[in-house]
Amino acid sequence: MSRGLVALLALTCGAAVANIYWAQPLLDDIGRSLGVATGTAAAVVVAAQVGYALGLGFVVPLGDLVRRRRLVVGMLAAAAVACMASAAAPSLAVLAAVTVGLGVASAVVQVLVPLASDLAADHERGRVVGLVVSGLLIGILSARTVAGLVAAAFGWRAVFVLAAALMLALTAALARGLPAPEPKTRGAYPALLRSVPTLVREERVLRLRMAYGAVGMLSFTLLWTGLTLVLSADPFDYGEATIGLFGLAGLAGALAAQGAGRLADRGRGRAGTGFFWSIALVGWGLAALLDTGIAFLVAGLVVFDAGLQGQHVLNQSAIYALRPEARSRLNTAYMVSVFIAAALGSALASIAFGLGGWGLVCALGAACPLVALTLWARDGLAHREHR
Repeated sequence: MSRGLVALLALTCGAAVANIYWAQPLLDDIGRSLGVATGTAAAVVVAAQVGYALGLGFVVPLGDLVRRRRLVVGMLAAAAVACMASAAAPSLAVLAAVTVGLGVASAVVQVLVPLASDLAADHERGRVVGLVVSGLLIGILSARTVAGLVAAAFGWRAVFVLAAALMLALTAALARGLPAPEPKTRGAYPALLRSVPTLVREERVLRLRMAYGAVGMLSFTLLWTGLTLVLSADPFDYGEATIGLFGLAGLAGALAAQGAGRLADRGRGRAGTGFFWSIALVGWGLAALLDTGIAFLVAGLVVFDAGLQGQHVLNQSAIYALRPEARSRLNTAYMVSVFIAAALGSALASIAFGLGGWGLVCALGAACPLVALTLWARDGLAHREHR
């Protein structure tokens, strides 16, 4: 793949996934504008996540059945329309309904990642996936900051106008520059959906990597939800803007994703998985020292995020190698497990913080890498016995 195409796919992933996060720092402004409480305006965030889940389950598998250029261009165009409709929404009910559609369309990122894997040569597949996932991570990290700055200058509706313009530009670029490989699967759409659980039953590596992904997202959500709770309370009393700056530590994850991709290309995916999970465990250990100093927390965030995103790229590289004709469906199975874990982690973090504060959150969070390392060690023993 050319560097230009890889960069375009990375940029598209980052811009599309940002659609899910634009509204998060804008809830107060949205609530005042539409005449509802900030808590009620949070329905927009929930609507985006619901739409994204629907896109994962019912649209992403189509990547194995139809020409993906047509699918990608159509989803990006739909995202542009949904962004414009969001900017013009006259009420919260309309905005929430439109945001569900925006979430569905933004699931295009999970079509693009396996497409990048398909387009890459065997010797560069891990590196390409790592670069594209880096773009996705940067989009997640930068969305809240960009939205806050634009809204402060021009109002919250301008954020969605800007997003629509970006979606239209990327639609045009990919319509011209994205290759259109033939789909590798034939059949009907219902059969395509039914084949996803079949893949889970038949592929042991997929089940293992789904477990890694779920445990990783559970740990990630415990960390960031718990962190918001502890930093907004005494003795810190940080505001949302200050807490948001801690997200910049996640940029280490984007770099780790690229390194993990290179490990996958060298056939060191299993060893790399153990290494990155060990790093994630060290990150939790550092974060647990928050009472000693905020510097330990920052270091923990950097180390943890590097470990988590590294193992995520290795997970995706491993499952894409299983069945080239089913990469979109493999990605659907993997990402659904991740998405479910994210919802569980948010609820668990709130309960844990209420019962035992930051210490209990850290204990539960550190247990996740330990569970993953146990699974990794067992898989290594099974691998050696098989040989």
